Amino acid sequence: MKDVSGTVLSEGTIAATRAQLDAWVKTLPTPWTVAMEATMFTGWIYDHLLPHAAAVKVAHPLMLRAIAAAKKKNDRIDASKICDCLRCDFLPECHMVSAEVRERRRTLRYRKLLVRQNVQLRNKVSQMLMESGVVYNKQKLHKVGYFKELMETNPDISRELKPLLAICRETIVRIGKTESALIRSLRRDPLLQARVERLMTIPAVGPITALTWVLEVDDVARFHSVKQAVSYCGLCGAERSSAETIKRMPISKQRNKHLQSVLIEAAKLAPRLSPELAVVYDTEKQKGHANRASIAVARKLVAYLLAVDRSGGEFVVAGERRAAA
Repeated sequence: MKDVSGTVLSEGTIAATRAQLDAWVKTLPTPWTVAMEATMFTGWIYDHLLPHAAAVKVAHPLMLRAIAAAKKKNDRIDASKICDCLRCDFLPECHMVSAEVRERRRTLRYRKLLVRQNVQLRNKVSQMLMESGVVYNKQKLHKVGYFKELMETNPDISRELKPLLAICRETIVRIGKTESALIRSLRRDPLLQARVERLMTIPAVGPITALTWVLEVDDVARFHSVKQAVSYCGLCGAERSSAETIKRMPISKQRNKHLQSVLIEAAKLAPRLSPELAVVYDTEKQKGHANRASIAVARKLVAYLLAVDRSGGEFVVAGERRAAA
């Protein structure tokens, strides 16, 4: 802890528990401001300290170059540099969403985990059947009637294999029901419902894409331009330049991976549903790269999502909007 002149008032370690934080807060002179790095503990600590502090600031770990570029790095040195950045007003801050949004975002990310587990189990069923030399129709394998008939009538499925296949099948069904229930609950949530329904008026934007945008982005006012939103979603490459030399790098790893994956999947479907997005895709594909064409469509989707959120109305194609005017 330092004062405005940089004098160290106290040093120490505080356990990440509510009881320890409460005891520490009582020892502080008021008013006080606290800064911390973004970690897995940040959310609840931020909420816990906010009512007591003049301000609680969360440092952006990638933008905090004073720590990232240090030759010596440990918690004590990191804390001192964060404190110096705070008192000099050089601290790059993260956008902190509300506790309500974080809880709903956790639910959506858990649904994504369930989807991955579902795919793994489906692949495991196929693997076990192939290892046993069982011939099956892969398009129908996970349909209830076909799977039941396969288990009852195929002589190549051994007695030892049947229980494993049955367990996998039961788990797949249970995960599918849980995933659907989570999505239904989020779509009906009063905090999200109106905004999600507006976003779903955009071609190729379904409930998953809309929910992911709402819960990962939170407030679109944090983006001053479409380019900034595109960068956050990981849909542009890095760039390095020196004098007149400009080097384009691959898609940056500094992104929101949840938004990136959802938007790219939506972009693959979008040209079939929207003539405007089909033109974007075809124009880029003529240059000889289908993946870049999908990225271009994903960028356009970001522009659409941002425009709908800012306007507060449903999506309208630009030509139709001009005709109506």
